[in-house]
Amino acid sequence: MNDLEDDRADYGDRAEAVLDRGGLDALVRALKRRGRTVIGPTVRDGAIVLDELDSADELPHGWGVELEAGHYRIRRRPDGAAFAHSAGPQSWKTYLHPERVRQWTVDRHPVDGPTVRAEEPRIVSYAFLGVRPCDLRAIRILDRVMGGGRHRDPDYVSRRTGAFLVAVECTEPGATCFCVSMGAGPGVDAGYDLALTELVDASGHRFLCRSGSEEGAAVLAELPRRSADEAVRAAASRVVREAAEHMGRSMPPVDLRSLMRDSLDAERWDDVTSRCLSCGNCTMVCPTCFCTTTEDVTDLTGDHAERWRRWD
Repeated sequence: MNDLEDDRADYGDRAEAVLDRGGLDALVRALKRRGRTVIGPTVRDGAIVLDELDSADELPHGWGVELEAGHYRIRRRPDGAAFAHSAGPQSWKTYLHPERVRQWTVDRHPVDGPTVRAEEPRIVSYAFLGVRPCDLRAIRILDRVMGGGRHRDPDYVSRRTGAFLVAVECTEPGATCFCVSMGAGPGVDAGYDLALTELVDASGHRFLCRSGSEEGAAVLAELPRRSADEAVRAAASRVVREAAEHMGRSMPPVDLRSLMRDSLDAERWDDVTSRCLSCGNCTMVCPTCFCTTTEDVTDLTGDHAERWRRWD
């Protein structure tokens, strides 16, 4: 286990309850009362994107997506579901590992000479609402690379430590989703503080909510809720199972590490490169890409300079 891993994996006394839509809004309020910045999906500019939420009303209720290779469209749903969409064009990496981070500044004084000031990590207490199982897996990879070992990234650690994760099990995968073949969904098993399974059927609109940490259980205890019965548990299990059965794609059972190592000179890479526009979209959408470069900038006087780290 690396330094960022906590009691979520081994937490045993798990609470479970059923929330209605009002309970979902109460969840957002409870997290904000604890001083957390709540980030979740919302509709903006013709897409379902991640942004800061003030209430659960800002979630994409009644919106779904059409997703295929090279195609993305949002569409209206008749059921008012909040999370019946596949992962969107962003990932949580945007908040844990931002695109640009200033590392230090230097000012030149005519008498005292240059003064260098290291940039202190920005302390943000995040609550991520709507984290998909595949996103949980991606965050664990970033934890291992940027939060573990000898070369920990202090900015990442400051943002990641203590982040409250509300996972949502997938009930409607996209045509390009393949989490089942990777053992990464559509259900969640660990790495969350709270997990939601959304149900919209003849019995109404509700969420089976279960805790995965002590803090998750404490937050759940603050919410208006009712006990979960076997009918709700069976319905939640069924919608996740059906999502697994309707997965759009699957990865072949191969050793990807060996495949990549042994195909470095394949003509396929030249084909991809010939069509690359250097737009950077692959870096933006990949939930685990952590490659960075540095850039130095100075003002017109030459007396002030800054160093920034940015995605490469």
